[in-house]
Amino acid sequence: MSEKRLFPCGQSRREFLWEMGGGFAGTALASLLALDGFAPRPAMAATIDKNTLAPRAGHFPGTARNVIFLMMNGGPSQVDTFDHKPILEKYAGKPLPADKKFINSGGRKVGYLTPAFRKFRPGGQSGLMISDYFPRVRDHADKLAVIRSCHTDSHAHGSALVAMNTGKTFIGRPSLGSWAVYGLGNENQNMPGYVVILDKRGGPISGQPNWTSGFMPAGFQGTLFRPTGNPILDLKGPDYLNGSPQREQLDLLARLNQEHLDSRPGGHELAARAASYELAYRMQAEAPEAVDLSQENEKTKCMYGVGQQPTDEFGRNCLVARRLVERGVRFVQLYSGGGHLDDTWDAHTDIEANHSRHAAEVDQPISALLTDLQQRGLLETTLVVWGGEFGRMPFSEGPGEKGRNHNPYGFSMWMAGGGVKGGVAYGETDDFGFEAVQNKVHLHDVHATILHLLGLNHEMLTYFHEGRDQRLTDVAGRVVRDIIA
Repeated sequence: MSEKRLFPCGQSRREFLWEMGGGFAGTALASLLALDGFAPRPAMAATIDKNTLAPRAGHFPGTARNVIFLMMNGGPSQVDTFDHKPILEKYAGKPLPADKKFINSGGRKVGYLTPAFRKFRPGGQSGLMISDYFPRVRDHADKLAVIRSCHTDSHAHGSALVAMNTGKTFIGRPSLGSWAVYGLGNENQNMPGYVVILDKRGGPISGQPNWTSGFMPAGFQGTLFRPTGNPILDLKGPDYLNGSPQREQLDLLARLNQEHLDSRPGGHELAARAASYELAYRMQAEAPEAVDLSQENEKTKCMYGVGQQPTDEFGRNCLVARRLVERGVRFVQLYSGGGHLDDTWDAHTDIEANHSRHAAEVDQPISALLTDLQQRGLLETTLVVWGGEFGRMPFSEGPGEKGRNHNPYGFSMWMAGGGVKGGVAYGETDDFGFEAVQNKVHLHDVHATILHLLGLNHEMLTYFHEGRDQRLTDVAGRVVRDIIA
C-alpha cells in the first residue's frame, strides 16, 4: 500500500480539495447571509464630497425617516413626570432603605424620601400615568412609549449630556445625529442633514461636543440654528455677489481646493469645508423659506404657543422642527434649558419652582408638535424622542429641602411616532423610583432602538478609526423591540 502523498502544507490532496470546496461554499453563504442582514456590511467610504449628504438606503426598510429629539437639558425628575411612585407618599420623610446601593451624591446632602410635587393622572385609553406638569402631553398618552428603566454612566451634567448624545462620557465621538446622517444621508440636498436648535439661555455645559461629528468628516456634524430671531445668520451674501458672481467665485475656489487635494491625498477637513460652502450656497434658496413662520396660519402658530408666554421660544422651535422634517431634514434636536442650574431642568433647590417653569414652556409646544405631525401624516415616519441626560433622586437634598439631586441609575424617556407602539410603558424602577430594576435600558439601548427604527443596524453601522470599526453603541446595545409596533 503506497504511502499517502502530502502537499507542502501538510495536507493530502483529498483534504486540500475538500477544504478548498468548503471555502467556495462559505464565500457564497456569507454573501447570501449579508443580503439578509446577518453579516456586517463594510463601513461606508470616508471620502467626503458634494454628495456626502446624498440619500442612502439603510440596512433594511425603516419605519422612521426623520427624528426630532427633544432634549430636556439638566435632567427632569422621573418621579415627578412620567414614573408614578405613590409609595413615596407612605414613606415621605424617611430615608432611602439601607439595601439600596447609593453610589455617589456628588458631594451634596442626602435627605429624605419626597413625594411627587404634582399629581399623576391617567391619560388616554391606555391610562398611562403622567403628572400635571404635562397635562397637554398627557392628552397624547396613547401615542407614547414611555421607557421607565433608563440608566446611564455619569451623574455629572457635562459627561452625561455627551454620553446621551454620543454614547460615551468623553468628548470626540460622533453624535447620534451624525451617525443617522452618515448612515442614511439627507432627503433634501439644499438643507443640512442634522440641525440643532439651542435654548436662548445658552447651550449645554459641554457645548459643541454634543453635536459634533467626532472622527467622522465634518459634513456630518450638526448645524446650529438660532433659537430666536433669524435662525441662520449671514446666509445671504451682499447683493453684488448674488447669482453668477458668487457661483464663479465658488467654482474657482473649488478648482483651487481640488488642486491642493490632488497633491495631498486624504485632506478630509479641506474637502468637508469645500462641501460646506456648496451646501451654504444651495441653502440660500431654500433655508429662508423653511424657517419662515409667516407662512404658517395663525391657528397653527397659536396651537404651538407662538407669540404667547412662556411658550413662544420653544413653540417656534418645535414649529421650525416640523417644517424641517417636512422638507426632508434627517435629524433635528431641540434643547429646553440652557446654561446652568435653574435656567435648565437642574432642580437642586426646588422641584416645583423649576419644573413648573420649564414644563410650562414646553408642554403646549410638544403637544402641538405631536398633533401637527399626525394631522399632516408625518408622525408615522417621524420619530419624536423626549428625555434628559439623567433623572433625579426620589429623596430631597437635605432635611426639609425641596430639590432633588442627579440620578443616573433610573429615569424616564419616551418615544412617539416613527413605528413606535403607543400607550405603553416599558421597564420599571424600584418602588421608590431610585434605580432601574426590570427590563433595564442603557443609553446604548436607546441609541440602538432609534437607529433600528431608521432602518440601521447599530452593529453594522461602523466607521473605521484608530485601527478598528467604531460604532455608536461601541460593543453593547440592544434594540428595545417591545416598544416597536
